[in-house]
Amino acid sequence: MDKVAVILQVFFEEPFWIGICERVEDNQLSACKIMFGAEPKDYELEEYVLVNWNRLSFSPATEAITKQMDHMNPKRQQREVKKQMTHIGIGTKSQQALQLQHEENKLIRMTRSRQMKEAEEERLYAIKEQKRKEKHKGR
Repeated sequence: MDKVAVILQVFFEEPFWIGICERVEDNQLSACKIMFGAEPKDYELEEYVLVNWNRLSFSPATEAITKQMDHMNPKRQQREVKKQMTHIGIGTKSQQALQLQHEENKLIRMTRSRQMKEAEEERLYAIKEQKRKEKHKGR
């Protein structure tokens, strides 16, 4: 039987409340970012997830690393986390998944705007050519 885990973390990032929803399915992690206005209550979060689950835009799946850790001294654990953060650059897997989604949306937006710009240039060129032909006819 497949195991699916969903984690919703809510935190305050000036000036909004942000929710990060992580979904782990078949050892693949994907995440989405949810913007809230005022501080959401627990029952509001539950209702939001149940109602809008199909509309949530999750990032592409990345490999989820799940490993069992033995008990470690808290100070040593902090040093290990700090060392990993400096090597990786961006913190958690969900942040990396959101960054990947952001980059994909950026590429889509760039191609769409490039196509619109080319279409506008073609339209303006056609108008210019039409005016030139009308002038050439002697009208």
